[in-house]
Amino acid sequence: MTRAILSLDPFPFPDPDAILKAEIASIAETLDAHRKTAQVDHPDITLTESYNVLEKLRAGAVLTPRYEDIKTRALVLILRELHDELDAAMLRAYGWPQGLSDEDILTRHVAINKERAAEEENRLVRWLRPDYQIPRFGTAQHKAAKDELDLVAPEDKGKPSFPTDERRRTAAIFAVLAGALGPLSPSEVASRFRQGRKIEREVALTLKAFMRYGDLASSDGGRTFLLRRVA
Repeated sequence: MTRAILSLDPFPFPDPDAILKAEIASIAETLDAHRKTAQVDHPDITLTESYNVLEKLRAGAVLTPRYEDIKTRALVLILRELHDELDAAMLRAYGWPQGLSDEDILTRHVAINKERAAEEENRLVRWLRPDYQIPRFGTAQHKAAKDELDLVAPEDKGKPSFPTDERRRTAAIFAVLAGALGPLSPSEVASRFRQGRKIEREVALTLKAFMRYGDLASSDGGRTFLLRRVA
């Protein structure tokens, strides 16, 4: 689905339940972290080159030596796996069967666009970014409903959930370090996730393990960590 070229305005995003929404967010965060880590580890490989290799793999094309090198070092097979997981999760979010062609997906999106337009005429709006959109574009009823939700929402509701899968956990931790301005302690990394202090020990163990592997650096004996930059 993510490979389909769509030109719909507005785009009819799905409206999944909270569990599936969290799964999609987790896959997307892992995908983003994977790409950022590859770029940090191998600055000579552009994101465009990685996706060129991905498209050639999907097409079954023979790779040049340069593209074989990119596939290996940038872990393009994992990139493909994550995109396939995201495509499958998005199809479930729409309630569609797996294996649809790009043409089928486009046809279904056009139909949803018409349904959403009819809904909005009846004042039913499926907000994509409610915290931003409702204060600016919502009716008095929308704003009142949002205010009531905010009263019971946890302070960290906007933070991502710490993935349950070990590989995704590592990628999520690396993504936090990649976006940091300086070294971070395990507690500071843990605080970026919804679970906070509950995952601090797991984060600390992961950071120390990858410091031993040489992927992370620490100038204070393992109290804070940062990604080891490639010269």
